[in-house]
Amino acid sequence: MPVEGGKTDMERIGLFSEMEYVTVGDKYVSQFNRPFNEAASKNRQMLPGGSKEMSNLQAGYFDPHFVRIFEGEGYVNLNQVRRRHMMEEAKKNLGKAFLPSNGDKKPCGLGSYYGTIGRPVPFFSAQSKPKEKYEPPGKNLYTNPGKKGTGYGYANVTIGKQFSHSADFYDAAKLNDKKENEEHHRLLKGTPFKLNLYPREYFDTNPYLFEKPLPPIKKAEKKEALANPFKPSSPGKKAGGMKAGTFDSYPSHSADPYGVKLTSHISSKGAKVFHPPGGPKSRPTESIMTLNVKRALNMKNYKTASVQSC
Repeated sequence: MPVEGGKTDMERIGLFSEMEYVTVGDKYVSQFNRPFNEAASKNRQMLPGGSKEMSNLQAGYFDPHFVRIFEGEGYVNLNQVRRRHMMEEAKKNLGKAFLPSNGDKKPCGLGSYYGTIGRPVPFFSAQSKPKEKYEPPGKNLYTNPGKKGTGYGYANVTIGKQFSHSADFYDAAKLNDKKENEEHHRLLKGTPFKLNLYPREYFDTNPYLFEKPLPPIKKAEKKEALANPFKPSSPGKKAGGMKAGTFDSYPSHSADPYGVKLTSHISSKGAKVFHPPGGPKSRPTESIMTLNVKRALNMKNYKTASVQSC
């Protein structure tokens, strides 16, 4: 539609004509039923001539005949090319090749300069240099002539005086200990102090030790054997419902009249009978000493504990 200024929308955008609508009027085809390549099933298709196997024949190649890679090139001799290169390199030399005047010289032992470039060095010469005559210095001032000997096994050669000889008995240490022990017992007064309340171990070292005197040995009393067994005078009576086989006669009937027992009413609270509560019942308990023994002596250390106690 025209706009102010005299230009249409198509002219303002720059298009020659309006774009066509390609799918106007086409039938709806679902994307699930649409073929993948519709052109492959229409018209005549390309039919190749089958696969060919590569062989020495020309049928396995695309070209109708064999073609050379290099055609018309000249033959090149590698030895000739190498010789030309050597001749060009030889032209670069300014003079003749260097030749030594004589062959190499071999050394004839250690310290010899034969075969070397330089000459012998005088600094390394083995000849002795001239020296001045040695004049010994003067002796020291002696106040007393030196004593002969080194001190081991020689008398009167040390600075101090010689030690006097003292006899050393063979059992001197044993005799000294004996004297000290006798002096110690002489200074003691009375016997060593001992407490009667010294604690004892729970298990004695000797389990069969018994401090109290043993009672006199009881003599076994011999029972006199009966000559004849006891026989009752008559056989026992059988109970027949009338107490005929009992020692006592059947008790006489006593009348017990039916009557209602009267409960005694207790007015004051202090006169009530005490009934203890039904608490937990007592059970056997172990002593504290037994518990401590079980803790100190168990299945893991019973071997070592028994050795330590002994």
